[in-house]
Amino acid sequence: MVDVTDKPPTPREAVARGSISMSAEALRQVRAGGMKKGDPLETARLAGIMAAKQTSSLIPLCHPLPISHADVQIRSGRGGYDIEARVRTTAATGVEMEALTAVSVAALTVYDMVKAIDKGMVIGEIRLIEKTGGRSGTWKRGG
Repeated sequence: MVDVTDKPPTPREAVARGSISMSAEALRQVRAGGMKKGDPLETARLAGIMAAKQTSSLIPLCHPLPISHADVQIRSGRGGYDIEARVRTTAATGVEMEALTAVSVAALTVYDMVKAIDKGMVIGEIRLIEKTGGRSGTWKRGG
């Protein structure tokens, strides 16, 4: 684990995005509601938030952080759904891993809840969009 003892706690935020694509039939059924396991989008949103809070238990050597805010938004996109996570803390290290984990687990949750209809779903493009705070300051993905 990286020693962050001498780093001052500062406000930090990270935003990550990803997507899940699925068949037209799977999209139709998700949008119509009535899935056997319940609402996959709301369940995935909650799973992503919970995952952000548990990141240090999932990723070796990741610092446990006091998360002050975690939100996951899932929006209809081209052939599926776009997922965005925003995580904040005031700590000596950043929350990039928490945001990326939130997106990943949200996408996996959608997959789990819809796989009876479409096992060919594709989870993709999970990436950091921006991070603020800390010694390195602000970073934003170009283009």
